[in-house]
Amino acid sequence: MHAARRASFFARPVRARAMLSAAVFGLVWLSAPGAAVSADPAKVLRIALPVAESSFDPLQQRDIYSAAITEAIFDAMLQYDYLARPPKLIPNTLEGMPKANAEGTEYTFQLRRGIYFDEDQALKGKRRELTAQDYAYSLRRHFDPYWRSPWLFQFEQKILGADDAMERAKKTGKFDYDAPIEGLEVVDRYTLRIRLTQPDFTFLYVLATPPSAALAREVVERYADDIGAHPVGTGPFRLAEWKRSSKIVLEANPGFRSLRFDAAPDGDAEAQAIYARNRGKLLPLVGRVEYDIVEEAQPRWLAFLNGEHDILERVPNEYINLAVPNGRLAPNLAKLGVSAHRGHEPALFYTVFNMEDPVVGGYTEEKIALRRAISFGFNRDAEIAVIRKREAVPAEQPIGPGVAGYDPDFRNPLNRYDPPRARALLDLFGYVDRDGDGYRELPDGSPLSIEYSSTPTLLDRQYDELWKRSMDAIGIRLTLRKSTWPELLKAGQLGKLQLRTIGWLANIPDADNFLQLLYGPNTGQSNDARFRLEAYDRVYRQAKRLPDSPERNRLYRELSRLAVVYAPWKLGIYRIETYLAQPWVSGYLPHPTMRSVLRYVDVDPEKQRASAR
Repeated sequence: MHAARRASFFARPVRARAMLSAAVFGLVWLSAPGAAVSADPAKVLRIALPVAESSFDPLQQRDIYSAAITEAIFDAMLQYDYLARPPKLIPNTLEGMPKANAEGTEYTFQLRRGIYFDEDQALKGKRRELTAQDYAYSLRRHFDPYWRSPWLFQFEQKILGADDAMERAKKTGKFDYDAPIEGLEVVDRYTLRIRLTQPDFTFLYVLATPPSAALAREVVERYADDIGAHPVGTGPFRLAEWKRSSKIVLEANPGFRSLRFDAAPDGDAEAQAIYARNRGKLLPLVGRVEYDIVEEAQPRWLAFLNGEHDILERVPNEYINLAVPNGRLAPNLAKLGVSAHRGHEPALFYTVFNMEDPVVGGYTEEKIALRRAISFGFNRDAEIAVIRKREAVPAEQPIGPGVAGYDPDFRNPLNRYDPPRARALLDLFGYVDRDGDGYRELPDGSPLSIEYSSTPTLLDRQYDELWKRSMDAIGIRLTLRKSTWPELLKAGQLGKLQLRTIGWLANIPDADNFLQLLYGPNTGQSNDARFRLEAYDRVYRQAKRLPDSPERNRLYRELSRLAVVYAPWKLGIYRIETYLAQPWVSGYLPHPTMRSVLRYVDVDPEKQRASAR
């Protein structure tokens, strides 16, 4: 059965408490001391990326593509079972799942012995063993103001004493990495104990994300600001070649620990087949991964059709009807043996309003009315039908589908295409055309103009045109700001963008991962809207103290309601994603939250070479 028939990457909502308690007692990955035999270098996996890399430093990367590469090079303490659905946490560099106290505020992690960093000049050309101190150091980096970690929100106000250390660093100008932090106790060479300020039932998920991976202090201090170009990890791959914004080549790490494929597949036939085929094989299965940066959709599509790339992640909208017409794999591709994987990722696409901007920001009635009018005026129907080729559905709430806390019954009456209502709102609150040029002015008579930021890709040019037509229809002047993806990421974090459409793919299977995007203290990190509302922050803090439960879901619903009322975002769509794999690729199955599945994918080099079409 072709994977195109899979209904979703998430078959059912995740229940965090049950998942964690079940995972505590089960180890599904088998390992043995010593380095594994290096994977066959003749097995080369070729993939195209639609945007340039942001950084190879797990702390500094901010996009899913760079995260996939860093996850292949570096090791977090925990990871997800490759085949289990819903996602299940398992040990990665640990002997077993961490031991927790009854209150859920203290976790003890026991590292496996015999895991080594890749060789590097910073390590004097030798292999150096991974220790508990490396994880403690890497977590400390998020609290060092020097690094301006975009992932600080995952750790801030959670680890006892860490925020105090950060405040001292702000006063002295230097973070003291050797000073003790109560919540980061290195018990011995292989034991780390983390103490939290209060119960946090999603914290273990955070320790499975790339920003939680271990770096060697010697390497960071050697390369300093250029650490993002010198990734030295303990993972299955290492960086072999790199041409900025053009090509990235990974090769199997010859010093990678002996790790054999094992998993806990669900009842899906494809997952069962992958398990049967690969159980017990040494990982990684391929010796080389080649990434080409191909920003435009047409060359990505044609390169896959020509057999130049082995996997096409997220088929471009323009070609979706050629790949999976009516949701089923095209006969010509099926005849070639191509496989397809389709479903809703736990992702949300939305347009961010900068709440600190003097035009579109603010919390007064007329500012809320302007944002609502812009939302009513944007033609989302055309977005779904024309740009997305109906491979999307409207987003009703600020939470992506398929995660714990997502409410399928939530309805947002303010999130629809309604130009007459948009014009009426603008008229009512004084946004009228005073000089007769066809465009409205602000209530005080000054010009009303909004700036929409996007990349120069064909997809974003389509959005540019749709935004311009939509705003012209309700009398709002719109200008465009074009920049590269990494530059927009940085500008958004600094609050320098007025209006921008962005997507967020959850890296933990819980609604908290979306709702934290509007939490006030996360401004300058994940809160690009710079939304600060005490009522929202208070409810968010209450929800953080609760496990997955009806009471927490009630609080999540209240957070969604507040986001709808104040409109810091124009909610967009939930995208249906399609992934294609060539017939010589085996074992490939996209994962809902794990960014990199490279270690589990295999290639038949003979079939690959014979495939030139």
